[in-house]
Amino acid sequence: MTSPLNIIFAGTPEFAAAHLTYLIKGPHRIVAVLTQPDRRAGRGKRLQPSAVKSVALAAGIPLWQPDTLKDPASEAQLASYSADVMVVVAYGLMLPAGILAIPRIGCINVHASLLPRWRGAAPVQRAIEAGDRKTGVSIMMMEPGLDTGPVLLRREVTITGDHTAGTLLADLEGVGTQALTDCLMDIASRLLTAQVQDEQQVTYARKIDKAETAIDWSLSAVDIDRKVRALLPSPGCYTLLNGDRFKVWAAHALHQSHGAATGEIMSANSDGLSVACGKGVLVITEAQMPGGTPQTVTTLLNGHQDKLTPGKRFAFAGQVDHV
Repeated sequence: MTSPLNIIFAGTPEFAAAHLTYLIKGPHRIVAVLTQPDRRAGRGKRLQPSAVKSVALAAGIPLWQPDTLKDPASEAQLASYSADVMVVVAYGLMLPAGILAIPRIGCINVHASLLPRWRGAAPVQRAIEAGDRKTGVSIMMMEPGLDTGPVLLRREVTITGDHTAGTLLADLEGVGTQALTDCLMDIASRLLTAQVQDEQQVTYARKIDKAETAIDWSLSAVDIDRKVRALLPSPGCYTLLNGDRFKVWAAHALHQSHGAATGEIMSANSDGLSVACGKGVLVITEAQMPGGTPQTVTTLLNGHQDKLTPGKRFAFAGQVDHV
């Protein structure tokens, strides 16, 4: 078992905050926390702290929010902490080679996929979208490249047909926190058995583009169902109904042949809205009318039945520039 380590932690969103919280409760000493600068968010566009910042402040840990790490001052600042290792979880800034070399052991990253599959910004969403049956967490030594370093530990998670990006991320959070603890507990031997990634198996999880949120009804119901789940809870998927946005919150695919036009509502009842797709039928069970809140289709039909009658047709918005 490794002696308690001095750790610099770098991360930003809730997923990272869960890992920091777990580390704080453990035997190691968190000597500093790095997180992204406060960002404006919400209707009032007020500056909001990251989830990691909130955890660090509550624990009284020295906090640093640099705009960049590509300068000598940043290297000097990090070196002053005399850290054994830096733990990076969804930080949001690339670490230059000079920064990676500062901790005694190096920098390790908790990545939400089974590397080398789904390197990059959106591994959870892309795994669901692609119909993967499993994903997981990889803990790797960091290199200057994007998620290219040797893997110290992998833990698998099964992807079900009910998983959204939100629920899958929650499952990965639980697995990741324990995997990180296990890795740090025995990091010396993990370094000796680290596995170089197979470059022939690499896939990239590109960042989610706003244009992807518009539902293309010419796709198969299976593909649309995966897309909807991959983009929940945020940014979500929508379609157009009489020119207005209709957001889909829950749906499932039926392998059913039909002769309807793509996007046409085939039936509307307590089971949901059955919508014709390029192949199969998508049954929408929860949705949101413009200006409304997410509701079951049964509730929506009570107030908007005239807008959701069979024969009405949803439209594909195509390229859009806002979510």
